[in-house]
Amino acid sequence: MEDSFKRKSPEEMLHLISKLQEGTLKIYIGPVSGSGKTYHMLRDGNHLREQGVDVVICAVSTMRRPETVEQLGELERVPSIHWTRSSDGTEMKDLNLDALLVRNPEVVLVDGLAHRNRKGAVHATRLEDIRFLLRHNISVMTTVNVYELEGYTELARQLTGIKAAYTVPADTLELADEVKLIDVTPETILTRFAEGHLEGHGSTAVFQEGNLGILRELALKLVAEGVNESLREHREEMGLPPTTGIMERIFVSAQYHCNGSVYIQRGQQIARRLNGSLHVVVFRQMKQPLTREAAVFRRSMMKLVEKIGGHMEELPVLHRRYIPATLAQYAIKQQITRIIMGHSRRTRWQEVWQGSIINALLRRLQGVDLLLVADRSAREGEWVVPAKVSDMQTKTYRRLSEQEMHEQIELIRRGTFKIYIGAAPGVGKTYMMLREGNDLLHKGIDVRIGLLETHGRADTKKQIGHLPVIPREQRLYQGTQLEEMDTEAILRVHPEVVLVDELAHTNVPGSRRQKRYEDVLRLLDAGISVITTVNVQHLESLNDAVEQITGVRVRETVPDRIIQSADEVQLIDVAPGALRQRMREGKIYAAAKIEQALANFFKMGNLIALRELALRELADDVDERLESQASARTLRGPWRREESVFVCVSSDQHAERLIRRGFRMAYRLKAAWHVHHVHIGPAMSSEMKLHLAGLEQLTVRLGGHFHVHYSSKLGEVPGILTAKAAEAKATQLVVGQAKRIWWLNGQRGSGSVVNKLVRLSRHLDVLIVADDDYR
Repeated sequence: MEDSFKRKSPEEMLHLISKLQEGTLKIYIGPVSGSGKTYHMLRDGNHLREQGVDVVICAVSTMRRPETVEQLGELERVPSIHWTRSSDGTEMKDLNLDALLVRNPEVVLVDGLAHRNRKGAVHATRLEDIRFLLRHNISVMTTVNVYELEGYTELARQLTGIKAAYTVPADTLELADEVKLIDVTPETILTRFAEGHLEGHGSTAVFQEGNLGILRELALKLVAEGVNESLREHREEMGLPPTTGIMERIFVSAQYHCNGSVYIQRGQQIARRLNGSLHVVVFRQMKQPLTREAAVFRRSMMKLVEKIGGHMEELPVLHRRYIPATLAQYAIKQQITRIIMGHSRRTRWQEVWQGSIINALLRRLQGVDLLLVADRSAREGEWVVPAKVSDMQTKTYRRLSEQEMHEQIELIRRGTFKIYIGAAPGVGKTYMMLREGNDLLHKGIDVRIGLLETHGRADTKKQIGHLPVIPREQRLYQGTQLEEMDTEAILRVHPEVVLVDELAHTNVPGSRRQKRYEDVLRLLDAGISVITTVNVQHLESLNDAVEQITGVRVRETVPDRIIQSADEVQLIDVAPGALRQRMREGKIYAAAKIEQALANFFKMGNLIALRELALRELADDVDERLESQASARTLRGPWRREESVFVCVSSDQHAERLIRRGFRMAYRLKAAWHVHHVHIGPAMSSEMKLHLAGLEQLTVRLGGHFHVHYSSKLGEVPGILTAKAAEAKATQLVVGQAKRIWWLNGQRGSGSVVNKLVRLSRHLDVLIVADDDYR
């Protein structure tokens, strides 16, 4: 960037010099006490000590958890100041600032960022103590729970009834140089609680499964928001546009009309589901006063936007024909990724002679989705979006059939399935899998390593410990001896738990099963529990998003249903800067690959975007699980009921992207979804048959239904698709902008297949996906 050659101002130089004289702050955040924050803090402190960094601990509480006590290692302890809280007689620990200043370590590890000090202490809070140490060039690593952050404290109380004893300001995380999320599943926390390892960690209300799920999702979304801001800043600094599908900004174009609130509520629902911001704009001819009815709608819409935390403004416009240009300029300036507006009410001939706002807008937009919301107020009198009806089946007295009984028995026999997921290689998934395997082994459970890839990482090899390894199967392929997991040997040994690395791996041609996840499913069906690892870029439905972020098309993928079928999914989070440092230290790849990796896949922008993708994906998974438990306390809020998604694809290269978008929409709506293609003309070529077979395979792999129809004329296509959408009782239509396909675009836009289809589908919500959008 040319700015890097500019001379720094005296103020900039003073600021940079002062930063050199301040310590570094790292915060470990988790959903609840007992999630493993102290363990990870001590583990990282030991790694620093091994590298020659002077590290001490003060006011650290292990709660006598064996694994955490073990991590104390040889770390030097600076005695804390002990005192008893008069309100309940609890023993408390304050930082001994005088002793720490005399000792003057490079790094101090301390628990409980939200701690309140004793009366008469120099500072009232631990946060002030930590700021004091940072100013004296002592770095600090500390821990906090998500519900102890102001702003999240009240939300946690409303959703779970849990009230934090002490809190820290909402902007505390902004002070940190690094924030690391310690994710943990409710199942793991409940196991620790049952084993008596979490005594004194708070009220029993915290350890209710529903509450744990909500607090976990809060933590995931909180960290994702911070990563989103980091990504935005990074891309702005590099002069890059926003990454669609990651940094979501939802824009609602409304009028002072009864439908205005419907569009805003739909925008809010989408923004919450995508963790995006909401912007509402109303175009007005400012010289003309509002009618009495419009003034009433204006007040109600402004209250609604304020209540849901959106941003609303009025834009002046002289004439209707200027709206598309003004709207497009606003979208570009505000970095909007999705626009929501109502269907056009004009006839085809009115659109031909007077123009269409939607067509004009699509010609100006690039990389922005357009959602046209159905006018249900006129059709159904639906002004307010109803809450989602639970799809939980009620128990009946009907006796199970023999087949149903067999299916239930198979589910009972099935092994437990746990997945460690990360944003990129090297975050520590395998390390944590091995650590858990050893914990289970110490409890007397028969655990074996089925397939392990250490990639030469010393820390990972150390974690093997006493875990027995089942030898791999040797296979000869094209004159080369290769190794694969020996699934049949595992089935013969039949351990209680098997550890399997790299779930997305493709087996050697000629193997019994093509993919490793198929081997894992076989083991689960045999009653063997599996703990495995995968990176977020290997999820099938995110394939396009990952390609847009990194420029790399990931060839090995795992169907999303495999992740959804897991009993537990746990994220291993590492800040991008820390991950790049691991790479430089040779802890991820061999020395010969380091520079190439840092300049390509492991670029800072890629890692930030992938980290946010992983955080949001797991937050969605947590929310789906809460909804499946018929919980009314999910963070995303309700959605409309009985949805059906209808995806229209052509034979071009964007069909796969539309199919993935259809799947992700249907998954969030709990909806059935269908993909439809209309073949025009004579018999289908063998090349076309092969292409459509690939699209069908992708659709089925993602859980949808693929349909092919035939027509002799292009003009019949909209009618065929509209009729099929009616048969499927579709509520959501997904189409592409198709700017590169002349026969879909039409001469003036009004006569194209897409435009006819949109005109015939005004009773449906229609999502027009941007051509260059990869979500």
